[in-house]
Amino acid sequence: ETRRRHPLAVQCNTLAASITQERQLLLPIQTLADRVIDTSSTSVHELRRILGEELDQDPEQITLMIESFGYKKGVPRDIDVAFDVRCLPNPYWEPALRGLNGRDQAIAQWFESKPLVAEMLDDIQRWMIRWLPEFIAQQRHYLTLGIGCTGGKHRSVYLVERLTELMEQTGYQVITYHRELA
Repeated sequence: ETRRRHPLAVQCNTLAASITQERQLLLPIQTLADRVIDTSSTSVHELRRILGEELDQDPEQITLMIESFGYKKGVPRDIDVAFDVRCLPNPYWEPALRGLNGRDQAIAQWFESKPLVAEMLDDIQRWMIRWLPEFIAQQRHYLTLGIGCTGGKHRSVYLVERLTELMEQTGYQVITYHRELA
């Protein structure tokens, strides 16, 4: 099911002729396959389920990408959910901490002394624990969460690192990315 023209439609008069031509062109590749799946009467949802079974994927599993970013450079286009943490205390204004980032121990100690940071971390984690099962129920296998602060080097990085630890402890597979540190 598609609204796009078949790639071979230029050479063939009809969709059926295009599909026949495609099958002939792909026959050498098909002979190399371990498994052939006829999708002629399969919906995209059924195909996703079939592929998940074939690839032995756990339908209850979701991979989280938790990304830190700086609002100064804009919100990443590929995130599904964004959390704005610019309301938290900023170590940038401490001259001894300015050149560090959220992965540094001195920054972690500074944040651990700020109750508001712990509350934000707890709120985001509770949101994730509550809503991730709903994304999984909708057949989502990958979700990207963005955490943004002004420059993307202190608050967002620290929270991404801590959330990664917490979510891995609850059994989620997590990938982290720090856009402004890359």
